[in-house]
Amino acid sequence: MTASPDPSPPSAAVSHALGATGVPLIEQTLGGFFAEMAARESGREALVSRHQGLRYTYAELHAASRRLAGALLGLGLQKGDRVGIWSHNNAEWVLMQFATAQVGLVLVNINPAYRTAEVEYALNKVGCKALVAMARFKTSDYLGMLRELAPEWAGQPPGQLAARRLPHLRTVVWIDAPGEGAPDEPGLLRFSELIARGDAQDDRIDAVAATLDANDPINIQFTSGTTGFPKGATLTHRNILNNGFFIGECMRLTPEDRLCIPVPLYHCFGMVLGNLACVTHGATIVYPSDGFDPLAVLEAVQAERCTGLHGVPTMFIAELQHPRFAEFDLSTLRTGIMAGSPCPIEVMKRVVSDMHLAEITIAYGMTETSPVSCQSSTDTPLDRRVATVGQVQPHLEVKIVDTESGQPVPRGQSGELCTRGYSVMHSYWGDPGKTREAIDEGGWMHTGDLATMDAEGYVNIVGRIKDMVIRGGENIYPREIEEFLYRHPQVQDVQVVGVPDEKYGEELCAWIIARPGEPLTEDGVRAFCQGQIAHYKVPRYIRFVTEFPMTVTGKIQKFRIRDAMKEQLGLAERATA
Repeated sequence: MTASPDPSPPSAAVSHALGATGVPLIEQTLGGFFAEMAARESGREALVSRHQGLRYTYAELHAASRRLAGALLGLGLQKGDRVGIWSHNNAEWVLMQFATAQVGLVLVNINPAYRTAEVEYALNKVGCKALVAMARFKTSDYLGMLRELAPEWAGQPPGQLAARRLPHLRTVVWIDAPGEGAPDEPGLLRFSELIARGDAQDDRIDAVAATLDANDPINIQFTSGTTGFPKGATLTHRNILNNGFFIGECMRLTPEDRLCIPVPLYHCFGMVLGNLACVTHGATIVYPSDGFDPLAVLEAVQAERCTGLHGVPTMFIAELQHPRFAEFDLSTLRTGIMAGSPCPIEVMKRVVSDMHLAEITIAYGMTETSPVSCQSSTDTPLDRRVATVGQVQPHLEVKIVDTESGQPVPRGQSGELCTRGYSVMHSYWGDPGKTREAIDEGGWMHTGDLATMDAEGYVNIVGRIKDMVIRGGENIYPREIEEFLYRHPQVQDVQVVGVPDEKYGEELCAWIIARPGEPLTEDGVRAFCQGQIAHYKVPRYIRFVTEFPMTVTGKIQKFRIRDAMKEQLGLAERATA
């Protein structure tokens, strides 16, 4: 990929913007920063895990993470070794986040939705030597999947595992509830037993910490592509610590804030926008439950008097639509982040009015940029918050380029969004070719997202380059159609995709979730569109569904909608030259 020339300084005429630099970047390691914050806010509550009944002050969380760090070193792990975490949200997850950081281990986030083939790929791709996993969750039997991959473990001692299909993995630790009386798992260690081995005063912890650099890799997150195998985005202390800090700055977090985090920790949303935004400001982390439960969120906000709430649009919709929503006092709420996928305008208005989130912000980013590169602030006008993803973050640079020439486009014109600065990932683990495809010679990360930038630098995401539908030569962005259909009073949620068509190349298909009890028909939807949007933008295919296929982080998997419709309608891709 060739770097395109940049205007210097950026011209107001083109889509290129620089973030503020008044507040300096943090040049510490995560472990070093956390130690200082724990000393400063020692008696303040750092973590509340409601479903586990656990509470930690900053001093207690720091001491527990040091004990765990010492125990991990006791397993023979060394700086740079990869350690996996395969779990939903709990206190053990955040302890692993800070313990690994303190001794230079690279935490590998494993998606809890992964099954045997996927976890086998992930663990082997990055060579994990140790893995911490939930035993079970609902219908997922994590230890059962691991034993299916490695039946040899049954007769092997803990810490000395060897299996043909998982050749790098030596230690597996399962997350137990102390005192629950669950039987031992042959070959595996209990988490409670592991942390009990550690000593917060272990001299080795500080000795290793002294050798660490802020630019060292600290975290690997697998990107969920729609094609091919996931890639391991490798992030450094400097990447995620600074991103967490500036995200918290946009929310105006202080030590008085209490942030409810129902989004998954395995993803940047929970781990960076949640945990690290809190810790960099001395605020309190609140986990309402292990997996998302709208009722648990409402209960947690009220009981813990939370001032902030994170979520993807589908989560906020579920909370607003909950039959018991009106019972809860949410008046302590002030701020939070809505991200992950485009926010329907009507949903945003209800979040502000009915959930008291007058200072909620919108964030945009991708795993490869740690993740946030654009964000609105608490005082961004509401019309900009519902229609854009805000402005470029401090110490970062964004531009929107023509997909053919690579040149920055005029303000207001659509093109590919690119970003560079401290947040751009170290690399894709073990894949220099894919890394070069994503990051050009000028250091720009090419996002694959289509965006526009207005005169004040506000960025609007209009679609994915690969999502754009071309119908009879007309370029159609599904986001535009979705926003229009959200205006229908009986539409609760909607996703629009392109499907193959012999005559036009592609046709539009809308999957709609109707409001409970509201009758809605295909003819009714088309009548709503009549005369309001161009005829070629009216979906040819309309289906009413109860849910969308999505990842555990709430991202809609449009390729699965497209595949389902192709199968249902017997459609084939039209051959192209």
